[in-house]
Amino acid sequence: MTATRRNLITAGVAAAAAATGAAAYLWQRRAEPADAASAELWGLDFETPGPGRLAMASLRSQPLVLNFWATWCPPCVREMPALDRFYRDHRAKGWQVLGLAADNAAAVRKFLADTPVAFPIALAGFAGIDLSRRLGNLSGGLPFTVLYGRNGQVLKRQIGETHYEQLAAWAKGFS
Repeated sequence: MTATRRNLITAGVAAAAAATGAAAYLWQRRAEPADAASAELWGLDFETPGPGRLAMASLRSQPLVLNFWATWCPPCVREMPALDRFYRDHRAKGWQVLGLAADNAAAVRKFLADTPVAFPIALAGFAGIDLSRRLGNLSGGLPFTVLYGRNGQVLKRQIGETHYEQLAAWAKGFS
């Protein structure tokens, strides 16, 4: 066997081992207790852009669209009207929406002054990215949306921009 062929075989075996290891790591992280993080979520409370705090426990008995976002995130800003429309159209049916900003309070206040929404917004700061990771957002990207059922259990997770039609379909499927 030539040295070149031996090196190619060795490199192939090493690449396969690395891919297997990476896949196992990601599988373990995916299976990591996002349910435990969800259980912890209901005990948290967050500052709001206005005076006061929002206790997550107050949102637990109804279906909830929890959206992690930031003012500096273009897809987050683009999806705000869809989230607001969904909330306005579905709140009478018991649906709730919470925008959890992974951002600083001043930026969120300025954004909301220019682009008001009917649904509640809370401030998680940059620790919100870590919370989103514990809830299943392995990449830590924004926006990240988690759909919770009435029982507080995760029904869906999505990384990336949501659209009104998609949110309405989720509501129809889980009402």
